Amino acid sequence: MSKATRQQRILQLVGNGHAISSQDELRRELARGGFEVTQATLSRDITDLGLVKTGDGYRVPEGYAPRPLPSLERLLREFVVEMKPAANLLVLKTAPGSAQPVAAALDAEGWAEIVGTIGGDDTLLVVSSSPAQSRRVAARIREALA
Repeated sequence: MSKATRQQRILQLVGNGHAISSQDELRRELARGGFEVTQATLSRDITDLGLVKTGDGYRVPEGYAPRPLPSLERLLREFVVEMKPAANLLVLKTAPGSAQPVAAALDAEGWAEIVGTIGGDDTLLVVSSSPAQSRRVAARIREALA
């Protein structure tokens, strides 16, 4: 899982009203969701996110605004190295560690042709409801890559 995905999950955990009183408790909650992290990594994430420890546990600071993602066009140009259609699916190969940010940017665009994405480390799957819609997505991506 990418750092951005892990940090998003941390924000969800501490921002849902459930008190997380220690790093170990946060680490266990992350592990339940499939995020295995060391104490050192978790400590860096807490610092990066600017979390505040109160008497009730960790909290998201007042006025926190997540950093916006780079533009989809920029991410596609910088990281996508190959695109393969497969019926109603597109498989995008990216530079190592770049599939999840590209998937998140595609999701954020809200393209009607995309049902959803699944991002791994260097490969992401773009799911459309039909081969025709998948071809439209491929054309839009090719246009952004040009």
